[in-house]
Amino acid sequence: MMIGSERQGEVLILTLSGRLDGFGSQELETELKRLVKDDTRAVVLDMAGVTYLSSAGIRIFLWLKRMMKDRDGSVALASLQDFPRSVLEMGGFLTVVSLYPSRQEAVADVSRKRPGLSLLDPLTPPAKKTASGSYTLLSDSRSLSSLLVSGSLEKLLHSSLSRADIRDQSFSSVEYALGLGAIGGELDDAYDLLGEMIALHGSLVYMPTDGHRTPDFFTPMQDTGKVRIYTGFSVSLKGPFQKVFYVESAEESGISIKDLYTDLFSFARQEPERYHGILAMVLYGISEGVTSSEITRSPVIGNAPGTGKSILDPELYGQWMDVNTVPRYQGDTLVSFGIGVDHGADLSAFRPEDLGSLSYVHPANTTSSTMYLHNHGVIFSGVPWSAPSDLNDRVRKIVREGEFIDMRHLLDDTRVKKAYCGIALISGIEVNGP
Repeated sequence: MMIGSERQGEVLILTLSGRLDGFGSQELETELKRLVKDDTRAVVLDMAGVTYLSSAGIRIFLWLKRMMKDRDGSVALASLQDFPRSVLEMGGFLTVVSLYPSRQEAVADVSRKRPGLSLLDPLTPPAKKTASGSYTLLSDSRSLSSLLVSGSLEKLLHSSLSRADIRDQSFSSVEYALGLGAIGGELDDAYDLLGEMIALHGSLVYMPTDGHRTPDFFTPMQDTGKVRIYTGFSVSLKGPFQKVFYVESAEESGISIKDLYTDLFSFARQEPERYHGILAMVLYGISEGVTSSEITRSPVIGNAPGTGKSILDPELYGQWMDVNTVPRYQGDTLVSFGIGVDHGADLSAFRPEDLGSLSYVHPANTTSSTMYLHNHGVIFSGVPWSAPSDLNDRVRKIVREGEFIDMRHLLDDTRVKKAYCGIALISGIEVNGP
């Protein structure tokens, strides 16, 4: 079985040639599992070169149809030869699968069957368009939100965290947060493993600094308090996000986290009475390439360099950080939480020491000095892309039911193809530490 593939937006087109028998069907199933991404809404199988079909092939059609039904999508067969058509007819499947005379007609029809953006509001305003993408505002509220900074960023960056500096939190007390942390029953379980972490609706994912470069996670069904989150530094969102945008990239290569925040900052500046220069963002999107950086040692006193320098100093950076600039996880689902500080805006609503408590210069980010971005993300696979009626509910469902793949500290050139973004306009910073 020869299999060629191409994509047109959310449509995957496979060109098949050969026998779709037991062996050929296994090959096709393997390719479909590799090529169907989380935002694939339709699959067109060009059957012009298929000379033989058996029940093994029909089984693949039905399996694929069920998969596409779960994402409100469709499957189309095009250009069938006489023998495969006769097999479908005798098996009683001519009315079960959609047949088209040509590949072009099949692609045109399934492309028209795209569902709406969201159930949030049927009267959405026209999208705002920038050089990077289009932004459709789906909801807006006048509620207030703030950031809670816990622990000491300065001690983290100089690997001088003591046991007294580590705070513990219950899972139920954290909705969205990022920073440095670990999971344990008591402090000894976590102290030497503190690494990059993200909290998403009561679930915690973190990168233990045990040398294995493998993230760990826990999603409690009920919070008994016997398992705790231990953190040396964290930034939490207190309150809801006020705006929800649906974002689509203008380019096939996706929109970068940097360009996403640049556009969101620009929109927010048009509301000076509400915007004070800081945004928090919850993102559910389709990755077009994740680049990342993770701390590799727990920044506690016992691991201090002994030079008094920051672990981000050029002499020490390579010993403390694992950086991956090769984009990964294209087509997989990305759920992230992050903050952005707009240095081009009026930040006078915040005390300089509070701003300093949550931001630093990351050497692996080469973006301009006009913004500070800090985002952590979790990658899932096999999550059908869909328009959420409620973004919080969608995030909660993904972290509880999605196939977990990885967790990373996102570099600013991480790219997404499309996303739903919950935006909180931050009105205050509360510092709890050091």
